[in-house]
Amino acid sequence: MNFSDYKVWEPIIQVGLIMGLVLFANILRRKIKFIRNSLIPTSVIAGIIILLLRLNKDFSSILNKNLLEGITYHFLALGFIAIALKVKADKKLKDTVIVETGAITVSTYLIQAIVGLIVTILLAFTFNKGLLYASGLILPLGFGQGPGQALNFGTIYENQFNFVGGADFGLAIAGIGFLVACLVGVLYLNILRKKGKITVVDETEKYIDNYEVSATDEIPMTESIDKITIQIALILFSYFIAYLLIYGLSYLATTFLGNFGTNTVKPLLWGFNFVFGSVVAVIVGAVLRFLRRKEIMNRQYPNNFLLNRLGGFLFDIMIVASLGAIEIKMLESLILPIILLTIVGTISTFVYLKIICPIVYPNYTYQGFFALFGMLTGTASTGMILLREVDYNYESPMATNLVLQNFPAILFGFPLMLLLAFAPHGLMQSLITLGILTFMFIAFNFLILKLNKRREEVKSH
Repeated sequence: MNFSDYKVWEPIIQVGLIMGLVLFANILRRKIKFIRNSLIPTSVIAGIIILLLRLNKDFSSILNKNLLEGITYHFLALGFIAIALKVKADKKLKDTVIVETGAITVSTYLIQAIVGLIVTILLAFTFNKGLLYASGLILPLGFGQGPGQALNFGTIYENQFNFVGGADFGLAIAGIGFLVACLVGVLYLNILRKKGKITVVDETEKYIDNYEVSATDEIPMTESIDKITIQIALILFSYFIAYLLIYGLSYLATTFLGNFGTNTVKPLLWGFNFVFGSVVAVIVGAVLRFLRRKEIMNRQYPNNFLLNRLGGFLFDIMIVASLGAIEIKMLESLILPIILLTIVGTISTFVYLKIICPIVYPNYTYQGFFALFGMLTGTASTGMILLREVDYNYESPMATNLVLQNFPAILFGFPLMLLLAFAPHGLMQSLITLGILTFMFIAFNFLILKLNKRREEVKSH
């Protein structure tokens, strides 16, 4: 091997450049008051810088689209695995409404999907003839689930249904969603603060970390192997098992389901790499707990503090890469759909959460609203950022709601995932999907109100 060859250094150069721009973005955020007060995450700033730099062909050849999309795809799954491997505390969850929060999350996906589908169907008949009818379904993926899923399904729509620029469309929706979460969220925070309805804590108090670094029964921080090496090994091993699982299911789908398996099921399976990764991580965690109960294993190997930090790193870099991967030239014919989708997505999300949060979270309405608005226009990290503005020590149950709602949300949202693969086949399929989504939205809100009423009755007794 010739160690002076550029190919040997290429991965280091690419990763080093990304990290250097993250550091530069962090300096901008710390030193420029307007950027700092906007609450725009450093990762979003770095992603926008890469997006602008990639307009230059020379820079674009160094940080190419395939690299950035690959980082987005894999780091989404790896981040979910890191969070899923965390050891759950055995404590009573007082005043949490986890199932209702999961239902609200899916209801917001549904209303985003409904308005998004209406917009793109209308545009396909008027100003953007030839637009994929079902492309509006990318709105809840970009806003509600972040750049990873928006990229996955944008790519599927592009490759399977000839939606030109689908991947960039999804990334653009997700990128704008981050800005909506921060800018609209901060604007509303300031309005409420001026009205005296909330108190935003001083900057020096806001970011005091109070984490438990290690539990008493865990493996040592450094022994024959470093503790963080064990965490990375657990994450990557879980992802390897997830790959084998997806590969096996894909083989079965293409073998026994013919064209449907090849063209619909297989892309769907690979697009849900983060779900399979999370499931495998939960199983790995369960196996480790079983070994401890049987006293085959005496120490706890997963460390929540390190897994949190690794998850944060993976999600940060995923956001940087997802924004940097956008090809602006591919979006020239899609500017109008993007503008309209983000406007109706923002308004519908804001209004729906304004209505439902006082009902479900009467004792911490604003904490509930900002956490959910941040998450359902950006990601869970932006939800936590906004939540910390009104609940800096996470004293309300909303942080717990936000973390634990994922499992009921996955169960509730599974039919929506199937519709994402069904709708793009044509206008009739898109209209049928629109009807099903509307029915589901009504049903979920009926469920939320019924669960809330039952909970209030139990409290009154």
